[in-house]
Amino acid sequence: MTGLEDDTYSNSLGMKLTKIEAGEFYLGFEGNTLPEALIGRETHRQNGDFDEHPAHKVKISQSFHISTCQITNALYEQFDPEHRKLRGKRGFSTEDDEAVVFVSWYEAVQFCRWLSEKEGVPYRLPTEAEWEYTCRAGTRTPFHTGNTLPESLLKNAGALRQGNETVPLSVGETPANDWGVYDMHGNVEEWCYDWYGLYQPEMEVDPVGRKEGDFKVTRGGSHSTEIYYLRSANRMGTLPEDKHWLIGFRVVMGELPKTQPLPVLEAKEWQRHVRQDRPDDIDQGPDPDMPYFKGPRKYVKIPKNSTGPLYSKHNHDPAITRCPNGDILAIWYTCFREPGRELALAASRLRYGEAEWDEADLFWDAPDRNDHAPALMCDHEGTLYHFNGISAGPGYHYGNLALIVRTSVDNGVTWSKARFVNSERELPSQPVPCAFQSGSGEIVLVSDAPDKCSVLWMSGDHGQTWRLTSGLIAGIHAGVVQLKDGRLMAFGRGNDIQGKMSKSVSDDMGETWDYQPSIFPPIGGGQRPVLMRLNQGPLFFASFTGSRKEPEYMSII
Repeated sequence: MTGLEDDTYSNSLGMKLTKIEAGEFYLGFEGNTLPEALIGRETHRQNGDFDEHPAHKVKISQSFHISTCQITNALYEQFDPEHRKLRGKRGFSTEDDEAVVFVSWYEAVQFCRWLSEKEGVPYRLPTEAEWEYTCRAGTRTPFHTGNTLPESLLKNAGALRQGNETVPLSVGETPANDWGVYDMHGNVEEWCYDWYGLYQPEMEVDPVGRKEGDFKVTRGGSHSTEIYYLRSANRMGTLPEDKHWLIGFRVVMGELPKTQPLPVLEAKEWQRHVRQDRPDDIDQGPDPDMPYFKGPRKYVKIPKNSTGPLYSKHNHDPAITRCPNGDILAIWYTCFREPGRELALAASRLRYGEAEWDEADLFWDAPDRNDHAPALMCDHEGTLYHFNGISAGPGYHYGNLALIVRTSVDNGVTWSKARFVNSERELPSQPVPCAFQSGSGEIVLVSDAPDKCSVLWMSGDHGQTWRLTSGLIAGIHAGVVQLKDGRLMAFGRGNDIQGKMSKSVSDDMGETWDYQPSIFPPIGGGQRPVLMRLNQGPLFFASFTGSRKEPEYMSII
């Protein structure tokens, strides 16, 4: 007997599964605005998140069995005994009966394949629709408990908690929903089968997500997360390689629906009609012996009252580079508040020969992750590099961001899948919009570090592998250049010397630094210097004076 027809079933591992009957429901956010207690001052949340719309009817045509609890350490380690070494990492999930964490999407899939072979019946991750259908258990309210969650279901819930307060992740200790499934709101997020993408309005039967994407969906929210993000309709996601203390999974017993996935989303404005040839006059410019300035040219073109995926309230921290075809590509983060999970990256393109930037459009957005601190560069061969921090939870503090890199060889139209420069959130991973290729061909990326310092990530193989230099630059948000004699020079914010902006110089590519006062005034919060080498050879420096009433400081060396 396989158990596929039973209402409840226990497999040889002792895992309990319950049968979910076929049916119909509305996937996504529907109905009235959310209770004020859920949104607080975050007024953009009153109708849920943009990616929860449009709510649309979904039919689940086949019954399936789903594990009543999230997969525990004891269950997972029968598949991967080595995982026991990760118990207690960052203080979470030490006991046999706690939800397993630090498991990637690929590892969760491998567990399902192992379990399928062991049991002789198919196991897999739930689709996003199956997950929400199960979570709602016939309800149409924000939670299966109604408009609120009882205190007993909350684990370190609250605004912008960073996950440093450890709580037990024991499964099945709080009341189940009406369909007999536990821990659907909180404890740990759960991997789903689907690639993340926007909904479509039409009714769907057994949807399986998009054909391709950057992020795999996670659902349910976790410990150390605001109640708003624990709602039935809320969607999260991250890179399938990612693994941290907030994500676990549960499994489904049953065949995957044969539904065709939705197509890849259409191109954004900055991807459309981009020329790939190099203009003949690209190297012609203003007379270098005559002062020249033109602008400013506004590139943050976002309609007023925008509340996702672009936000009109706060746009900051641009990274800008010239493409091989002469276009200028700018990316920056757009959000309601900088520490929020809604923070995403916007982009715009100033096409070669045009006077105005394109309208802004979405560039990259890991759902409900803080995609903090972008950087862009173009190497000597014409490859564009995009660097970014990606958070585990809210905020961008040290220890919350991992560091990724993507590349483009067609002037920023299409991009490679993200690779981790650093997947460990214990290392500096908040990029500074300062990256360049050294004289020896190494890629140099600046990152903020603790104690008001900056550090360098270095790659000698076009971004395939990376190393972190051991030396510390004085000041965060540092601008770094390579001098003609091969040394590195940097100016940063903070750690001022004798009332001046600090100057750091390294003769061993960032392994050690010497410090002395610069000739420039120090800067404070909300300010950062710019230091770069122009194509013609001179160094360019721009910063602020000591007084906001005085003009900005600009120098060419």
